[in-house]
This record gives sequence, structure tokens and C-alpha cells, in this order.
Amino acid sequence: MTEHDVPHAIREFIDATHAGDTERFVAAFTDDAYLNDWGREFHGHRGVRSWDSTDNIGKQAHFEILSVEADEAAGSFNLTVQVTGNGFNGIGPLNFIVRDGRIASLRIS
Repeated sequence: MTEHDVPHAIREFIDATHAGDTERFVAAFTDDAYLNDWGREFHGHRGVRSWDSTDNIGKQAHFEILSVEADEAAGSFNLTVQVTGNGFNGIGPLNFIVRDGRIASLRIS
């Protein structure tokens, strides 16, 4: 699987981040989304929006996909990304669960 084969919701996560479009970013997640960033937990659109403002678009994050591993039947997608911006800079994993065309879970560890 290549970066071009990732689900639309994950592409929206990345593209909205790069565009600085919070509404588009939040819309990529399910209403009951769960986000875990190194143990910090966020729930639903309100939580995703909060994380986005403090750790993502709020830090002008930029993601470059280095690799993708998928279990499409389970809706699981593990990306290794290069992150740059005014926050975390480095290589790290993003572990997504996609349900009904949107991101149901994102774990960053």
C-alpha cells in the first residue's frame, strides 16, 4: 500500500492539516472519535478540535508519509510519518481506525 492508497478520511486529515482548515480536519473524524496522543486522551469532535488547536494546525504541523501498513478488513492503517512544524518534529507512528469512511480512532505513540 502506498500513501496514495490510504483512505479518503486519512487523506483529509493530512490535507486539512496542511491547508490549516480546522472544520475540514474535524469533519474527517466520527462523532464519537477517540484520539490518544502519548496517553493524552481526547473524545468526540470537541476533543479532536481541542487537540488540533494545541498540537496540530495550531502548531502548523506538516506530515510526510514514509510508509503505510494496512489491515483493510479491520479498518486499521498504521502510518509512519515525518512531522515538521512549530511543535513535534521527527518521525513517528499514526495508528488509525477508519469506520464508515471517517476516522474513529487515532493513536499517536
